[in-house]
Amino acid sequence: MSDAPEINVEVPEISMESVAEAVSNFWDDVKENLNNEAIWTPLAIVVCALIFGVFCRKLFRPRLVALLDKRSFSYRMHMTLKNMTKLVMQCSALLFIVIAQAVWLALYPESNITILTSASKLLIAWILIRVIAQVIENSFVRQIVAMAGWIIAALSILGVMDQTKVALDTVGMNFGDWRLSLLTIIKFSLAIGILLTLTKIMTGTAERRLQKATDLSPSVRVLLVKIIKIVLVTLAILIGVTSAGIDISALAIFGGALGLGIGFGLQKVISNLFSGMLLLVDKSIKPGDIIEMQDGTGVFGWVSQLSARYVSIVTRENKEYLIPNEDFITKPVINWSYTDKKIRVETKFGVDYKSDPHLVKKLSIEVAGKVKRVCETPKAVCHLVEFGDSSLNFVLRYWIEDAENGVTNTKGDVMLGLWDAFKENGIEIPFPHRVLVDKRD
Repeated sequence: MSDAPEINVEVPEISMESVAEAVSNFWDDVKENLNNEAIWTPLAIVVCALIFGVFCRKLFRPRLVALLDKRSFSYRMHMTLKNMTKLVMQCSALLFIVIAQAVWLALYPESNITILTSASKLLIAWILIRVIAQVIENSFVRQIVAMAGWIIAALSILGVMDQTKVALDTVGMNFGDWRLSLLTIIKFSLAIGILLTLTKIMTGTAERRLQKATDLSPSVRVLLVKIIKIVLVTLAILIGVTSAGIDISALAIFGGALGLGIGFGLQKVISNLFSGMLLLVDKSIKPGDIIEMQDGTGVFGWVSQLSARYVSIVTRENKEYLIPNEDFITKPVINWSYTDKKIRVETKFGVDYKSDPHLVKKLSIEVAGKVKRVCETPKAVCHLVEFGDSSLNFVLRYWIEDAENGVTNTKGDVMLGLWDAFKENGIEIPFPHRVLVDKRD
């Protein structure tokens, strides 16, 4: 049993008679104030302010957008400023109401300006919430959060927050001592939305800070970012649940069902998640490593990103392969840069039997040393490996340390250098000899 204190909410009963009475009272108030100048004049000012705001938006927003397009901002800053131009209508309407309110008080000092004050507060809340919501990158989520925040602010400004809470709490059902209502769902959704947004911002900040920590290896930085993200998301969910008034012990059955579902339906997802954590711990795969898959796909490229579900490998063709983390645990993988980024490349060639093999070796080593991407140490070597049918066969071996920039292009540069050097020194590359026998003889 949970030791949490019981919270009993007394909800007033709502009947059709009470609803009809409330509607009747509201209609009587409307008829009573139909000829009241103190009501209609402020409302007319608010309507005129909104019309003025729409006019200013159509007039000034295209010019502001065109002015922003001419400036050199980052993409994120450009989109934020562009979204801010949508507030021209609200700012213009607010300015109109403030000026009208000052004039109205100057003419009629004793008049009631509650409607104008409330309209000003609503517009200010609208502007501030829209500005704050710009920290959310996803436009759909940003719109939802901004709308929810403004509705809450409007209910508070108009003084009907308590009545709204009571009305929302009446729609629901009881689960033992715990009540699930619209109010609980809305509280939970808002709390989770705000906390997850803060979690994303904090995770992004931590990731940027860790990227600057040069004393940490890339795999450790990625591992720390994942741990921080998991911890913050877990805390956000727990705080969201408790802030909504939900007893965590009531979720025990749901948690058991969720665990069973993870064991069966989400087996691959969990396997990839823990495989990714294992890859980061044992450091067998790191961002920047040169990888060659031995699973039949023949994917060759460098590791661009380690995520919770997959490893992103970018090839020389700029194709990005998203390979599940589990494949790096269960299948053979060649890591060309596991302990050292240097790799040895071989170029095989043959020369005519009239050539001096000592000169060929000397020229080959000199050619490899002149190629830009070939390492100075270890030095290139050249060996005579075979007396072929029509040529002396050699192998030239040299090292490179930037395989992510390609291997074939380095081989091409070396072979072009060999061609030029052999041509200058009269060394020929022979054609294969074929003996044709006339069977008619």
